[in-house]
Amino acid sequence: MSKRSPRSCRRKNNSPRVVLRGACLIAAAAATVSAWVGASFPDDPSSYGLGRPATEAEIRAWDIDVSPSGDGLPPGRGTVKQGAAVFAKKCAACHGPTGVEGPRDRLVGGQGTLTTSHPIKTIGSYWPYATTLFDYIRRTMPFSAPQSLTPDEVYSVVAWLLYRNGIVDEHAVLDARTLPAIQMPNRHGFVPDPRPDLPRR
Repeated sequence: MSKRSPRSCRRKNNSPRVVLRGACLIAAAAATVSAWVGASFPDDPSSYGLGRPATEAEIRAWDIDVSPSGDGLPPGRGTVKQGAAVFAKKCAACHGPTGVEGPRDRLVGGQGTLTTSHPIKTIGSYWPYATTLFDYIRRTMPFSAPQSLTPDEVYSVVAWLLYRNGIVDEHAVLDARTLPAIQMPNRHGFVPDPRPDLPRR
């Protein structure tokens, strides 16, 4: 271990040579940033000289949102029975065999608990639109492979989850026509927020 005093260390680190070297490094970095900024931000403010325009195919691949009214739902169909098989294979590891056990979010049950001291927010107790369930599952699930489910698989999983929550019967067949017609139990449980400062969609 060095016996040099803290005072001597400070003198060495603050020596003119060290300070000058630090100043040179800062100046060099500033010159590099200045050159980069000058090269990457041309006079035209509509272009920053980075990237490229997205292709129509790339835009279509991401333009998959589904509105509460069902706009954006793709062709396809699914049943409760088919959904049980898809859920067991691709969803149960996170949500449990019946959608209750976890370890991730509980998806089933909780009806009537929102006004209690221990609300359980699930698809059946909390979600206002069945179409949002399709949108969410298609875009984000399974967690390890989002957007890998076919439209038929998504319709089927939605059917099984709605059945498990007591919203549709075991013979339900969901598609772009039947899904928007489903009334969720908490459909009117939200406070309107019209946001007058934003344009209406």
